[in-house]
Amino acid sequence: MKYIFPALYGLLAYFTIRLLTDSVTGMAFWQRSWGLNGMEMAFSICMGYMFIWAYNRLMAYYDQRWQDNFSTRRIAKELLGVFLLNLVVQNIFLTPLVALTDNGLQWYDLVDINTVPLLYALIYYGIRRSSAYLQAYIQNKLQLEKITNDKLDTELKFLRAQYHPHFLFNALNTIYFQMDDDVVAAKKTVEQFADLLRYQLYDQQEMVGISQEIQYMQRFIDLQKIRSSPRLRLQLYFDEQLQDEKVYPLLFLPLVENAFKYIGGDYLLQLELRKQDGDIWFHIHNSIPLVAPEIDGLPIEREKGIGLENLQRRLELLYPGRHQFSAGIKEHEFVAALKLTLQT
Repeated sequence: MKYIFPALYGLLAYFTIRLLTDSVTGMAFWQRSWGLNGMEMAFSICMGYMFIWAYNRLMAYYDQRWQDNFSTRRIAKELLGVFLLNLVVQNIFLTPLVALTDNGLQWYDLVDINTVPLLYALIYYGIRRSSAYLQAYIQNKLQLEKITNDKLDTELKFLRAQYHPHFLFNALNTIYFQMDDDVVAAKKTVEQFADLLRYQLYDQQEMVGISQEIQYMQRFIDLQKIRSSPRLRLQLYFDEQLQDEKVYPLLFLPLVENAFKYIGGDYLLQLELRKQDGDIWFHIHNSIPLVAPEIDGLPIEREKGIGLENLQRRLELLYPGRHQFSAGIKEHEFVAALKLTLQT
């Protein structure tokens, strides 16, 4: 098409000029000699190729000089260049041809020669540059999205790196104290710990089945029960409807770990994971000490820690606009709720 377009461009300008001229003079150019018309059309086709070639060279010059800087100044200079190019080409090549045909060069011929091709040149410029600007915008947007995705990927890896030491410290601390009392049980705990670590090798940007998450949480709870108080009362509910749903891994665990870390008082821990209206709901609440611990008679404020902040940020990255999360103390209990809206 790019090889045929210049010919069509030249013929379009020619027929437009002829129709305008004939409307003024009353002459019908198709009644003239076809030899004369053929010569004019052939010359117009050559003019079309010449103009498009010169136009492309001019735009290549501006592209090289300004590259991707699409400023108002650049557009103004390009329009001026197109105007001057049209003015020079049409008056050097087309004006003499018109002067040698029909009744010679008239004022309306001069107006048509300079106006019609310029109009088409500006339309052609607008289409070409609009296409170039659109492509540049799309490329810049894609590049920006790539940079953003790379940044988010890096942040997710950093959050994962933050989580692992936190988990390792708690688990190793459990095994350390268990070894003083029961070496055989400690070995079994190490095996459980190894299974948990193996699961954590999943890429946190790859989704897993919800059943795998449930199995992982149950193993983690079994590990935590070893170091918990004998007064611990667990109430667990996992909805049997949850089978093949896909979720990002290790999003529920920080809430479970937080519950075991701060449990006290009645040592009640209730956990519920269910499916409702196509969404996944996770509720967990644990009793906390009725009296806050003190140092020198002053209550110790509970630190929020990196666990919940880490979780909140991961939810923002992995489930943007598709999650609800809340956590806080309510009537001597720490209550956390998480809702994940699954993709359909």
